[in-house]
Amino acid sequence: MTFHPTCLLPLALLAISAFARPAADPDWVKQVGAKSVPAAKATFAATRYGAVGDGKTLNTQALQKAIDAAAQKGGVVTLAPGQYLTGALFLKRGVELHLDKGVTLLGSQDLKDYPDRMTRVAGIEMVWPAALLNILDQDNVAITGEGTVDGQGKPFWDSYWALRKEYEAKGLRWIVDYDAKRPRLLVMANSSNVTVKGVTLQRSGFWTVHVLYSKNVTVDGITVRNNVGGHGPSTDGIDIDSSSYVLVQNSDIDCNDDNFCLKAGRDADGLRVNRPAEYILIQNCVAGAGGGLFTCGSETSGGIRHVIARNLKAKGTKVGINFKSALTRGGTVEDIKVDNIEMEDVGAAIQFTTNWNPAYSYSTLPAGYTEATLPTHWKAMLTKVDPAQGLPHFRNVVISNVKVQQAKTAISAAGQPNSLLENITLDNVTMTAATAGSITYAKDWTIKNVIIAAQDEKPVAVQNSSKTVF
Repeated sequence: MTFHPTCLLPLALLAISAFARPAADPDWVKQVGAKSVPAAKATFAATRYGAVGDGKTLNTQALQKAIDAAAQKGGVVTLAPGQYLTGALFLKRGVELHLDKGVTLLGSQDLKDYPDRMTRVAGIEMVWPAALLNILDQDNVAITGEGTVDGQGKPFWDSYWALRKEYEAKGLRWIVDYDAKRPRLLVMANSSNVTVKGVTLQRSGFWTVHVLYSKNVTVDGITVRNNVGGHGPSTDGIDIDSSSYVLVQNSDIDCNDDNFCLKAGRDADGLRVNRPAEYILIQNCVAGAGGGLFTCGSETSGGIRHVIARNLKAKGTKVGINFKSALTRGGTVEDIKVDNIEMEDVGAAIQFTTNWNPAYSYSTLPAGYTEATLPTHWKAMLTKVDPAQGLPHFRNVVISNVKVQQAKTAISAAGQPNSLLENITLDNVTMTAATAGSITYAKDWTIKNVIIAAQDEKPVAVQNSSKTVF
């Protein structure tokens, strides 16, 4: 690695014009994405079932009738231009919901319009409100078009902040995200051969697109905007959660938490389920505001592996490439390849942390509560994890062909004495940053053609590490 103070960095190094030829893709890449789409083209116009696009009439029943009719033999549900207020909708096998340009689904702002379902939220299986759009236990379903799905999430954001203020005063920061029930925008769970293409999703009450326990899913060309009319907390862009053979591409996300994120369960409950996120390709995407351009974690309990993230750009995200977990999560994150990445105005460009956000990550019951009378999800969160089982592991990660401009920190990497960050490769990386950063508790890092220009003119501080030399 060559370290350059900012004043000595040639301007040519601010651009990487030609990357090395990428290695051949592994065989699993050919298997990602939906293998089928709904074939029936009979149309079912929602207006025939009583849908009214005036932005005021609650259309949940009318839209569900159109979906159910299309599911009888397969077909396409269509809507005339307009704004259709609705609660939770449940898509069915063989149905394509097509939202043309000029069509907007408006999410109800009344929580009772989202009936409770058993699901997984932020790594814990629990009862939670249904999403605005739900694909549950289905196969061969699509959502397409140039229309918009608008969650109108501000009332849910406001209720979260109010509850968080109350809970933090009681020492309950760790449970507020689970008690502040907020509908997601789109959930597919226990489903296969699902395609989501072209639509704009905005102002989600909570996570925007949640791919849970599903297989062969394609998300292509979507736009996420959760900074319209406020800044919604925990409005992740796309969360791929204990799912496999998923393709995400050509998408543009601006949100207030992780932009493109892989998850696999939290703590004792996630270790019980023990289901990995694996065989995932994310490519040709961009991120604006958000918690992380590409994130693995913090829910790592079931493991995250066999992932390629490539041809990604970020401007303004808090973290660029982000690997995060906690000492009660467990799980191994491995065989991750991140290639051809451009970032500008990010916080930490590359981050590894095994002890992320302790106030949120660790559950301690304050005095005055009786555990026997607690809600089930509180008990799940409070279940102790054996320290050895709770250690997360990050290994076998390749980060290549990266260009970063104006980061606050180039690299922030912190393992544990008994869980080293192992076999990490940085290859052909050029970064300008306020500070180069630090690496602790690492082993067997490969550093090739890495140039960091730090304003403070200090190199990366490497401590408690072996075979990791900058």
